[in-house]
Amino acid sequence: LGRSPHIGYFGFERPKDHRVCAALLDRLDLTHMAGRNLTTLSGGELQRLVLGRALAQEAPVLILDEPTSALDLGRRVDALEIVDALRREHGLTVLSAMHDLTLAGQFSDRLILLSEGRVAAVGTPAQVLDETILTQHFGHQVQVLHSPDGELIVAPRRSS
Repeated sequence: LGRSPHIGYFGFERPKDHRVCAALLDRLDLTHMAGRNLTTLSGGELQRLVLGRALAQEAPVLILDEPTSALDLGRRVDALEIVDALRREHGLTVLSAMHDLTLAGQFSDRLILLSEGRVAAVGTPAQVLDETILTQHFGHQVQVLHSPDGELIVAPRRSS
């Protein structure tokens, strides 16, 4: 289905369509599942497949809504690494809604923090992922840690 924009109304997939899909299945580690029925896939497998379907469109702008939901930690990073590599390789613009602020900060050049339907902060990850800003808008104590290589880690703190 991801190649639908490239196929005419009564058209059929061409060899290029099959090559694009096969490359994405390989890149998303789904090749061994290509013959399976969708109803037999786990939530994480389905999420990777949906990501592959979006990438197969080869659109200049990729809009993702929680692209890492239902994925385990390793697969979350893998999926975002693939999106980031494709972004760089093909000059894509990627707009993604994410609740995992640590991953959002690691894979974004710019962030927009929304709170109650309004823009609360805009800027680089270092500007937006600020303890004061996050605590103010989430209503709970938030701690922003810095890894040895400078990445920001957003951690909630217990209120008690």
